[in-house]
Amino acid sequence: MRVLFAGLPEKSHVFTMVPLAWALTAAGHEVLMANAPSLTDAVTGAGLVAAPVGSDPGLHQDMAVARDSQDADVANWSRLGYGDVDFDSLLARYEISVPWGFARYNDPLLDDLVTLARDFRPDLVVRDPIAYAGGIAARACGAAHARLLWCADVYGQARGTFTELARDVPGSVRRDPLAEWLGERGRPYGVHCDEELINGQFTIDTLPPSLRPPSALREMSMRYVPYNGPAVQWDWLREEPRRPRVCVTLGRTNTEAYGGDYVPVEEILRSLARLDVDLVAALMPEQVERLGDLPAGVRAVSGVALSTLLPSCAAVVHHGGWGTFSTALVNAVPQLALSTHVADQELRGRSLQDAGAGLYLHHSEADPDRVADLTRRLLEDPSYTAAARKLREESAAMPSPHDLVPELERLVADL
Repeated sequence: MRVLFAGLPEKSHVFTMVPLAWALTAAGHEVLMANAPSLTDAVTGAGLVAAPVGSDPGLHQDMAVARDSQDADVANWSRLGYGDVDFDSLLARYEISVPWGFARYNDPLLDDLVTLARDFRPDLVVRDPIAYAGGIAARACGAAHARLLWCADVYGQARGTFTELARDVPGSVRRDPLAEWLGERGRPYGVHCDEELINGQFTIDTLPPSLRPPSALREMSMRYVPYNGPAVQWDWLREEPRRPRVCVTLGRTNTEAYGGDYVPVEEILRSLARLDVDLVAALMPEQVERLGDLPAGVRAVSGVALSTLLPSCAAVVHHGGWGTFSTALVNAVPQLALSTHVADQELRGRSLQDAGAGLYLHHSEADPDRVADLTRRLLEDPSYTAAARKLREESAAMPSPHDLVPELERLVADL
């Protein structure tokens, strides 16, 4: 097969695609990774073939100015199941999210992506759940079309709720900003908008089923395989920690896109340092530079892949990002998530807490002493580790990317 991956111009989203792209490549399929030019190095650094398309959307500059947007109601897609929200609230969310989010991510890529797809002629397009341009490109070249999730499927759930609620809205006042935008953008390529274009023909989900929101869409499970970019197994990681190791990590997105972290990092590290733990702050260089003199015993490191660090950890304190959450999950590490409400972060945080494998706080509640108390609870109560191990077992029972390849081959042949 020829397989075209259509990513969103965010590095962490591309990293989620890498293991499946590797598996397809290793099975002899021709794989091309299409994304904005700024992601070219991230793709080629993973040993894959990049196809730069369009231009970079420039959203990060706006995000840094509007830091509060992560906690705006329209940015939170976590409580949008049927019965949780009314039609007007969902409509308002789409009215803002389509022009200011979805369109700004997708419009700069679309024309070049369609041209690439028609030239490459893929059998399958695998796209980010909100990289709707990938759906248009798949239709324009006659390819099968799948979504690969980097989140709980809150966007699919919200769409199902919207279409269900819309049935009771008179046609004279009914609006659908998402379908209107996609219909307009697809029209020059002979592509019309329907629910299959929006949701894909099937969805590849790496979240353990017990943590997923309800869905009526066609799903394929795939085990999450961590990929964090370049990785080195440093000497100190091969040594058994003398005390329970706690990792504090805050990801890339808030620093790179939103102008900084949402929690008091230095104060949290000082509070955690009073615990009897081996404390590792895995941060970006910019984050480390902002730290003052840290207490003895706190190791601040940059460039350490979480896939090499978390297996030695007894707990992790983090920002709620997908890569950190999932890497901790497959390593059975109890988690304390200190997140914003953007995208699915509230849903994942609460579902992890409900499963007994971690704790969740909105970042505004992340008082350093409270963070230390909750981390102590994760370390001292063995039920959290036991629940984390159950989730790891559930994840391990899912097909690996390698196992999924023959299923994808059969599915594409049958479509």
